[in-house]
Amino acid sequence: MADDTSANNQPAGYVPPEVWTWNPGNGGQFASINRPISGATQQRDLPTGDHGLQLYSLGTPNGQKVTIMLEELLAAGHAGADYDAWPIEIGKGDQFGSGFVAINPNSKIPALLDRRSDRPLHLFESGSILIHLAESFGAFLPASGPARVETLNWLMWQMGSAPFVGGGFGHFYAYAPFRIEYAIDRYAMEAKRQLHVLDTRLADNAFLAGDDYTIADIAAWPWYGGLMDGIYSAQKFLSVEDYPNVRRWTDTIAAREGVRRGRIVNRLTGTPGTFLTERHSAADIDRALAEGHEAA
Repeated sequence: MADDTSANNQPAGYVPPEVWTWNPGNGGQFASINRPISGATQQRDLPTGDHGLQLYSLGTPNGQKVTIMLEELLAAGHAGADYDAWPIEIGKGDQFGSGFVAINPNSKIPALLDRRSDRPLHLFESGSILIHLAESFGAFLPASGPARVETLNWLMWQMGSAPFVGGGFGHFYAYAPFRIEYAIDRYAMEAKRQLHVLDTRLADNAFLAGDDYTIADIAAWPWYGGLMDGIYSAQKFLSVEDYPNVRRWTDTIAAREGVRRGRIVNRLTGTPGTFLTERHSAADIDRALAEGHEAA
């Protein structure tokens, strides 16, 4: 173990205390919303619309997974997938409102309320939501066999791997209050390893599960397509041109109509590119795309 008294510690001379205590001032850009306990901090009911599916989310990579899935279902003719999408402004702490915590006790977006049956369902974790929607509508998840196994393999890979990209690389490269070489090097190595995993898989497969587009691609694209196209402004730093198969996959998926529509939903005013804060009908997206520019 490294010498805890070393001047190379950051900050210099830092030694971990015997018992950790929370210091809200050490959280960097997200200090105001991060805390070491769960539960609601305020009484706040969630709004509801007319559709059976009520989504509470934000247009981050994790949020885009669900709006893309819903728009893909609608594009495929599943009218029952129509939905209301309400913004959860995590920078303002909306995720700690009592209504949101009732759906997702983990206070993370996205969360989905499915009211299409007599017993409403509370769904959280993007992978769980994608599986639920895929099985509800019989789309983008093979019912059985090797293709289903591969789809779930790659979906779970994404769910387990992306936190190292977002909370690891993204946090220390883009959001930490100061630059830490060790942390950036550690997570840049992992981000590139994951891109290489994808590039190797996609060398012999059109999509992650094989020949067909599935929820595995829907889950992975906002994160890894995002790295290829500008998330954290790290394309040059990560040498994304080294991954031509990921580039082909990224561009193929970006051209899909459901992706083009879903990626703009629950993006807040002032977001670069096209944004749509709330979505209650297809016409809302039609208007946003007609009036704005394609999201970068």
